[in-house]
Amino acid sequence: MGRIADLVGARSPAEGQTERKAVVALVGAPNVGKSTVFNLLTGLSQHVGNWPGKTVEVKTGVHHQGDVELEIVDLPGTYSLTANSPEEQVARDYIIQRRPDVVAVVLNAANLERTLYLVAEALELPSPVVVALNMVDVAEREGMRVEPEVLQAALGVPVVPMVASRGEGVRELVDTIARLALGAYPYIPKRPEPGPELGALVGRVEDLLGEETPPPHPRRWLALKLLEGDRDAIELARANIPGDRWEQLNSLLRENEDAVVSIAGARYQWIERMVRAAVVAPRQGAISLTDRLDRAATHSLVGPAILLGLLGVLFWLVYRVGGPAMDLLDGAMGAGGDLLRESLAGAPPWVAGLLVDGVLGGVGTVLVLLPILMIFFLGMAFLEDVGYMARAAFVADRFMHLMGLHGKSFLPLFLGFGCNVPAVLGTRVIQSHRARLLTILLAPLVPCSARIVVLVFVAGALFGDAAPLVTWGLVALSLTLLAISGVLLDRTLFRGERPAFIMELPLYHLPNWRTIALEVWQHTRAFVARAGTIILVVSVLVWALADQPAGSIEESYLAQVGRLLEPLGGLMGLDWRMMVAVLTSFVAKENALATMAVLSAGGEESSLAAALPQMLTPAAALAFLVLQVTFIPCVATIGVIQQETRSWRWTGLALLYLLVLSLAMRIATYQAARFLALGG
Repeated sequence: MGRIADLVGARSPAEGQTERKAVVALVGAPNVGKSTVFNLLTGLSQHVGNWPGKTVEVKTGVHHQGDVELEIVDLPGTYSLTANSPEEQVARDYIIQRRPDVVAVVLNAANLERTLYLVAEALELPSPVVVALNMVDVAEREGMRVEPEVLQAALGVPVVPMVASRGEGVRELVDTIARLALGAYPYIPKRPEPGPELGALVGRVEDLLGEETPPPHPRRWLALKLLEGDRDAIELARANIPGDRWEQLNSLLRENEDAVVSIAGARYQWIERMVRAAVVAPRQGAISLTDRLDRAATHSLVGPAILLGLLGVLFWLVYRVGGPAMDLLDGAMGAGGDLLRESLAGAPPWVAGLLVDGVLGGVGTVLVLLPILMIFFLGMAFLEDVGYMARAAFVADRFMHLMGLHGKSFLPLFLGFGCNVPAVLGTRVIQSHRARLLTILLAPLVPCSARIVVLVFVAGALFGDAAPLVTWGLVALSLTLLAISGVLLDRTLFRGERPAFIMELPLYHLPNWRTIALEVWQHTRAFVARAGTIILVVSVLVWALADQPAGSIEESYLAQVGRLLEPLGGLMGLDWRMMVAVLTSFVAKENALATMAVLSAGGEESSLAAALPQMLTPAAALAFLVLQVTFIPCVATIGVIQQETRSWRWTGLALLYLLVLSLAMRIATYQAARFLALGG
């Protein structure tokens, strides 16, 4: 873990010492800095996997503290343990069923009222709780002072003040977790106690549950959840309590259906006491930095302009910084190909063709795009980390209402800029089935990072200084088509209710560059892994089909397939090579570049960037780029669409709509561009 390990004081056990192990569950609401804490503790030892039976991701990592090995489990962000969403259910099930040695609840010191509710619920469970009081610097900047010693005395559990973005308090948190896991820290939690009347009701439910309370669920916790009307708790009790006693219990629950309000009220009163004791509030009338910034960021006119401007700046940086770096890599790949071809001079021609044109020409062309991709991921991670993306969702809410959606749909759609697969999976946060299904169908119209790099590469090769404007315009076109498609689908197939949108806007805070760097690293690693597997296989397959049966591309099997599509390509100014590139992009969008690189090998130009102007006219290039942002998604995205909709009918409808839309748009683009060029 290197410098990160040094920062938090990680130590390996002394020679001859037996290392003890402890499991730590890291929980917290969104935007409290939980991921920053996790990244500091685990560094590059992270692993990501799905919770069994769900598409919710759970991250794990390891941290060594003295003779204790801490397995850190980063549970999904959640405001409570009520199990109203898959994220809440995963967090709750893990804490109850796996019984971690310690539960570390990360709180936002600047918003204790909102984040302490999770502590109130966690204290009802058997695992010891430690509170990581993060963002104390943000609270101070907002005019608040939180006294951790007072909060610790009020809660009865250890409270560690932190500024995770600067690494402050992380060492103390790890020490506290290790001591708590080993039983070396006195743990006497002061749980929220209901009033006499509600307490008597909870006691009656506990008595009726009896000894049949199914392990590992605590009886008091299960009683509270039954009174809250929790469906999972009711099914659990129904399956384990004898029939006559279940009838008594069910009757008691029906008589006290409003108990959920009393329980929530008691918890909020408890939270109010905690905050009143431990927080010195800002003076009346003070305007915080967040409020001042949000006057512009959430304005009905200025807000959308800021969002579009930030995307424009991001694409400008992609070309300004990523372009020269990409040229250097491209030159290195070309030189490497020449050296490899020379070293294979004595080998059969097909060996040099396979390795230079198939492997290096295909995969190498895609890897050249790494600088562009890393800058794109860096920009997106930065906006997310400082707290801006919640504002983007708020601004997008007005835009979303045109399609019968709300701002919550913006979040999974925004994920589509990285990859359409998590965008489709991310729709699980949307409660309305109608809104969720509509968002799934629209997600493939968001240009993913693979499409973005194709746009950047082709536009850069053909449009020179105008490339950033062309790329920005094509992304804007894609989002406009998304809006028009949403309106059409909403007015035809998805008529129904319009749910309200309530979303917390986190306080702005300074970026944590370690968290951002790890985010960029994880996305980049996934991209390189894909280049080494799927794209490699497709590149070699394309080379083989282009080489056989006679060693000539013009007479190859691939040419025969491409010429079947050539009449359609003619309407868009695309020859059979470009149509084959479109075809292979169905597996992975980056394959379009790899295929073009393989098919252009052996020409006069040594690189694809130099060869593209001979392969495409400007009008044909525009048509090809429009195709890239509207064509049917990759195979993986189609798979998750079917998985999430559980319907081949809806999946087929999505593919048919996108296919018709892309054909119509690129034919219209080519014909219009050619007409304007002739008219000029």
